[in-house]
Amino acid sequence: MRRWGTPLAAIVLAGAGLAVTAGTAEAAQASGAGTAAAGTAAACATGWGSGEKTAPSGSHKPLENIRTGQHECFDRMVFDVKGATAADEVRFDARYVDVLHQDGSGDLIPVNGGAILEIRVGAPSYDYETGTSTYPGKARQQLPGVNVNGYKTFRDTRYGASFEGDTQIGLGVRARLPFRVFQSDGHVIVDVAHSWTAAR
Repeated sequence: MRRWGTPLAAIVLAGAGLAVTAGTAEAAQASGAGTAAAGTAAACATGWGSGEKTAPSGSHKPLENIRTGQHECFDRMVFDVKGATAADEVRFDARYVDVLHQDGSGDLIPVNGGAILEIRVGAPSYDYETGTSTYPGKARQQLPGVNVNGYKTFRDTRYGASFEGDTQIGLGVRARLPFRVFQSDGHVIVDVAHSWTAAR
Protein backbone atom coordinates (compact mmCIF):
# COMPACT_ATOMS: atom_id res chain seq x y z
CA MET A 1 0.00 0.00 0.00
CA ARG A 2 1.95 3.06 -1.23
CA ARG A 3 0.77 6.55 -0.53
CA TRP A 4 3.84 8.58 -1.43
CA GLY A 5 3.14 12.04 -2.75
CA THR A 6 5.21 13.62 -5.51
CA PRO A 7 5.91 17.15 -4.26
CA LEU A 8 8.81 19.07 -5.69
CA ALA A 9 12.10 18.77 -3.87
CA ALA A 10 11.98 22.51 -3.27
CA ILE A 11 8.96 22.05 -1.03
CA VAL A 12 10.83 19.49 1.04
CA LEU A 13 13.85 21.77 1.29
CA ALA A 14 11.65 24.64 2.35
CA GLY A 15 10.26 22.49 5.16
CA ALA A 16 13.77 21.61 6.27
CA GLY A 17 14.65 25.29 6.21
CA LEU A 18 12.03 25.96 8.84
CA ALA A 19 14.18 23.95 11.22
CA VAL A 20 16.81 26.67 11.02
CA THR A 21 14.41 29.56 11.53
CA ALA A 22 13.09 28.02 14.73
CA GLY A 23 16.42 28.52 16.47
CA THR A 24 19.99 27.57 15.76
CA ALA A 25 20.41 25.94 19.15
CA GLU A 26 17.58 23.52 18.36
CA ALA A 27 18.98 22.75 14.91
CA ALA A 28 22.37 22.02 16.46
CA GLN A 29 20.70 19.47 18.74
CA ALA A 30 18.85 17.77 15.88
CA SER A 31 20.56 14.42 16.24
CA GLY A 32 19.82 14.24 19.97
CA ALA A 33 16.34 13.83 21.40
CA GLY A 34 17.30 15.90 24.43
CA THR A 35 15.18 16.91 27.39
CA ALA A 36 15.09 20.69 26.97
CA ALA A 37 15.84 23.25 24.31
CA ALA A 38 19.01 25.27 24.82
CA GLY A 39 17.76 28.25 22.77
CA THR A 40 16.60 31.56 24.19
CA ALA A 41 14.27 32.51 21.35
CA ALA A 42 11.60 35.06 22.28
CA ALA A 43 8.78 32.91 20.89
CA CYS A 44 8.14 29.54 19.31
CA ALA A 45 7.86 29.08 15.53
CA THR A 46 4.28 28.70 14.31
CA GLY A 47 4.57 28.41 10.53
CA TRP A 48 5.02 24.65 10.11
CA GLY A 49 1.39 23.82 9.39
CA SER A 50 -0.25 20.43 9.81
CA GLY A 51 -0.15 19.26 6.19
CA GLU A 52 1.72 16.27 4.80
CA LYS A 53 5.54 16.44 4.82
CA THR A 54 7.50 14.22 2.40
CA ALA A 55 10.90 13.50 0.94
CA PRO A 56 10.10 11.09 -1.91
CA SER A 57 13.48 9.45 -2.52
CA GLY A 58 16.54 8.29 -0.64
CA SER A 59 18.69 5.40 0.53
CA HIS A 60 17.52 2.17 2.16
CA LYS A 61 19.93 1.96 5.05
CA PRO A 62 18.45 0.16 8.08
CA LEU A 63 16.76 1.76 11.05
CA GLU A 64 18.80 1.48 14.23
CA ASN A 65 16.78 3.27 16.89
CA ILE A 66 13.87 5.64 17.59
CA ARG A 67 14.15 8.16 20.43
CA THR A 68 11.99 10.97 21.81
CA GLY A 69 12.61 14.09 23.84
CA GLN A 70 10.94 17.22 25.16
CA HIS A 71 11.92 20.71 24.06
CA GLU A 72 10.74 24.18 24.99
CA CYS A 73 8.43 24.57 21.99
CA PHE A 74 7.80 21.01 20.82
CA ASP A 75 8.13 17.29 21.46
CA ARG A 76 10.66 15.50 19.23
CA MET A 77 11.01 12.03 17.71
CA VAL A 78 14.36 11.04 16.19
CA PHE A 79 14.88 8.12 13.78
CA ASP A 80 18.52 6.96 13.82
CA VAL A 81 19.44 5.43 10.46
CA LYS A 82 22.36 3.03 10.73
CA GLY A 83 25.35 4.00 8.63
CA ALA A 84 23.68 7.09 7.16
CA THR A 85 25.71 10.29 6.96
CA ALA A 86 24.97 13.92 6.17
CA ALA A 87 25.36 13.06 2.47
CA ASP A 88 22.64 10.38 2.56
CA GLU A 89 19.04 11.32 1.78
CA VAL A 90 16.46 9.31 3.71
CA ARG A 91 12.91 9.05 2.35
CA PHE A 92 10.04 10.00 4.66
CA ASP A 93 6.31 10.64 4.62
CA ALA A 94 4.41 12.09 7.60
CA ARG A 95 0.72 13.01 7.71
CA TYR A 96 -2.27 13.11 10.03
CA VAL A 97 -4.69 10.21 9.59
CA ASP A 98 -8.07 9.38 11.10
CA VAL A 99 -7.01 5.78 11.88
CA LEU A 100 -3.77 3.84 11.54
CA HIS A 101 -3.75 0.75 9.32
CA GLN A 102 -0.73 -1.53 9.35
CA ASP A 103 1.19 -1.54 6.07
CA GLY A 104 0.92 -4.87 4.29
CA SER A 105 -1.91 -6.43 6.31
CA GLY A 106 -4.22 -3.42 6.58
CA ASP A 107 -4.97 -4.32 10.21
CA LEU A 108 -6.23 -1.50 12.42
CA ILE A 109 -3.74 -0.33 15.06
CA PRO A 110 -5.28 1.61 17.96
CA VAL A 111 -3.31 4.76 18.87
CA ASN A 112 -4.13 6.88 21.93
CA GLY A 113 -4.43 10.66 21.70
CA GLY A 114 -6.53 13.37 20.11
CA ALA A 115 -4.86 12.93 16.68
CA ILE A 116 -2.65 10.38 14.93
CA LEU A 117 0.48 11.27 12.99
CA GLU A 118 1.46 8.43 10.66
CA ILE A 119 5.18 8.46 9.88
CA ARG A 120 6.99 6.34 7.30
CA VAL A 121 10.76 6.43 7.06
CA GLY A 122 12.66 4.77 4.19
CA ALA A 123 14.77 2.72 6.58
CA PRO A 124 13.69 -0.90 7.12
CA SER A 125 14.04 -2.45 10.57
CA TYR A 126 16.30 -5.14 9.15
CA ASP A 127 19.52 -5.34 7.14
CA TYR A 128 18.81 -5.88 3.42
CA GLU A 129 21.92 -7.99 2.86
CA THR A 130 21.73 -10.30 5.89
CA GLY A 131 18.04 -10.15 6.82
CA THR A 132 19.12 -9.51 10.42
CA SER A 133 16.80 -7.38 12.55
CA THR A 134 18.23 -3.94 13.34
CA TYR A 135 15.28 -2.51 15.32
CA PRO A 136 13.15 -4.59 17.72
CA GLY A 137 9.74 -3.03 17.08
CA LYS A 138 6.67 -5.29 17.27
CA ALA A 139 3.45 -4.65 15.36
CA ARG A 140 0.75 -2.79 17.35
CA GLN A 141 3.08 -2.41 20.36
CA GLN A 142 4.57 0.75 21.87
CA LEU A 143 8.06 1.60 20.67
CA PRO A 144 10.70 -0.23 22.71
CA GLY A 145 12.56 2.00 25.16
CA VAL A 146 10.29 5.00 24.51
CA ASN A 147 8.18 6.49 27.31
CA VAL A 148 6.16 9.62 26.51
CA ASN A 149 4.40 9.92 29.87
CA GLY A 150 4.40 13.56 30.96
CA TYR A 151 5.06 14.97 27.48
CA LYS A 152 3.15 18.13 26.52
CA THR A 153 2.23 16.92 23.03
CA PHE A 154 3.05 13.21 22.58
CA ARG A 155 0.52 10.75 23.97
CA ASP A 156 1.35 7.34 22.44
CA THR A 157 3.73 5.56 20.08
CA ARG A 158 2.93 2.43 18.06
CA TYR A 159 5.07 0.37 15.76
CA GLY A 160 3.24 -0.45 12.55
CA ALA A 161 5.42 -2.49 10.22
CA SER A 162 8.57 -2.67 8.17
CA PHE A 163 7.17 -3.15 4.68
CA GLU A 164 8.68 -2.65 1.22
CA GLY A 165 11.70 -0.84 2.65
CA ASP A 166 9.74 1.52 4.92
CA THR A 167 9.26 1.55 8.67
CA GLN A 168 5.78 2.72 9.73
CA ILE A 169 5.09 4.40 13.07
CA GLY A 170 1.89 5.75 14.62
CA LEU A 171 2.45 8.77 16.86
CA GLY A 172 -0.47 9.74 19.07
CA VAL A 173 -0.52 13.45 19.89
CA ARG A 174 -2.73 15.70 22.00
CA ALA A 175 -4.41 17.34 19.00
CA ARG A 176 -3.81 18.07 15.34
CA LEU A 177 -0.89 20.45 15.89
CA PRO A 178 1.76 21.96 13.60
CA PHE A 179 4.72 19.69 12.86
CA ARG A 180 7.92 19.65 10.83
CA VAL A 181 10.16 16.88 9.50
CA PHE A 182 13.80 17.34 8.51
CA GLN A 183 17.07 15.45 8.22
CA SER A 184 20.36 15.99 9.98
CA ASP A 185 23.48 13.84 9.62
CA GLY A 186 21.79 10.46 9.17
CA HIS A 187 18.76 11.20 11.33
CA VAL A 188 15.14 11.94 10.46
CA ILE A 189 13.65 14.35 13.00
CA VAL A 190 9.94 14.92 13.64
CA ASP A 191 8.92 17.84 15.85
CA VAL A 192 5.31 18.43 16.90
CA ALA A 193 4.57 21.85 18.38
CA HIS A 194 2.99 22.31 21.78
CA SER A 195 0.41 24.74 20.38
CA TRP A 196 -0.69 26.73 17.32
CA THR A 197 0.31 30.04 18.90
CA ALA A 198 3.70 31.66 19.41
CA ALA A 199 3.36 31.33 23.16
CA ARG A 200 5.22 28.45 24.79
